[in-house]
Amino acid sequence: MEELNGRQRAFAIKMFYKTDDSLEGAQREFHRFFKLGRHGRVPSKHAIKTWVQNFEETGSALKKKPTGRPRSVRTQQNIETVRVLVLQSPQRSVHKQAAAVRVSRESVRRILRFDLNFHPYEVQIVQQLKENAHQLRLQFGQQIMTNINEDNEFLDKLWMSDEAHFHLTGYVNKHNYRYWGDSNPKEVRERPLHASKVTVWCAVSSHGVIGPYFFENEDRITVTVTSDRYVEMLQTFVAPALNNFPQLHESWFQHDGATSHTARQSIAAVRELFGNRVISRFGDIPWPPRSPDLSVCDFFLWGYLKSRVYTTRPRTLDELKQRIEEEIRGIPAEMLQRSVGNLNNRLGECIRRQGSHLQDVIFRN
Repeated sequence: MEELNGRQRAFAIKMFYKTDDSLEGAQREFHRFFKLGRHGRVPSKHAIKTWVQNFEETGSALKKKPTGRPRSVRTQQNIETVRVLVLQSPQRSVHKQAAAVRVSRESVRRILRFDLNFHPYEVQIVQQLKENAHQLRLQFGQQIMTNINEDNEFLDKLWMSDEAHFHLTGYVNKHNYRYWGDSNPKEVRERPLHASKVTVWCAVSSHGVIGPYFFENEDRITVTVTSDRYVEMLQTFVAPALNNFPQLHESWFQHDGATSHTARQSIAAVRELFGNRVISRFGDIPWPPRSPDLSVCDFFLWGYLKSRVYTTRPRTLDELKQRIEEEIRGIPAEMLQRSVGNLNNRLGECIRRQGSHLQDVIFRN
């Protein structure tokens, strides 16, 4: 795969710069542009990095030709100067670092990436926890862990549910969304103010997925999730789907504190299906607010679907819905089991941190 023609190499280099020096972004755009298909191979990160380095040093993506000329900018002295400055002020912009060293920004970027092997790590954004949120998260973690200790099959009986908007532009609008997919896009895309979208609901367990369910009217136009529509979905879609999982007895059901979920009629409809086994704002186990890191849909499902659905960009809403359905059906059973099992680790970390953010999870320690 590495023996590619000049046009392909040039495209990969161009995408590297377009995606803010992202090797993963260049791979993804290469895959999309050349329509390689689901199993098509893209150039390796090492190959793209080599092409970029050759291009910056020689103006060509081909193999470097020895010139015998010494480096005029990326000297050992400049490399050491950049290293010292970055260690002193790691949040300082490349533009200011370049001004301090008195070399171009492109030269500083090359020194950082190729000579020092530094990487521009991003600050991870999480929801601000209010005063009582830590205690609510801690109590929730302790209660669920107690249930797990009393019933070692508790996690296998758990359904976690949520909704998300999938836009044709490739944007997943989830107010609590905190999962990153296979790669970090690091790109900016223009999109309409009111982009075409579908609203998707799913429930996830270690045994499978119920869904997707698309909230839309008779004309197949996406509509807002209200308590009436939520109850209708529970009665006409979820109730029959549960019959496909006869092995799950006394299942627990979780949803977040959205108004459509916690209205009286919604809670009543959930209890008709799950009795006194409801995890909700007004449920048998209170769901803590601002806790996407404890929901399988948030920390796994939506990010996974985003990384798969938009591999080939859907052109219509019907195609988008079809891609979502296909990818949900294709989720491997062992992946679901690992994701639900990961909840156990997150609960333990939540308790250890007294309800604070899961730092070891965020930074994969």
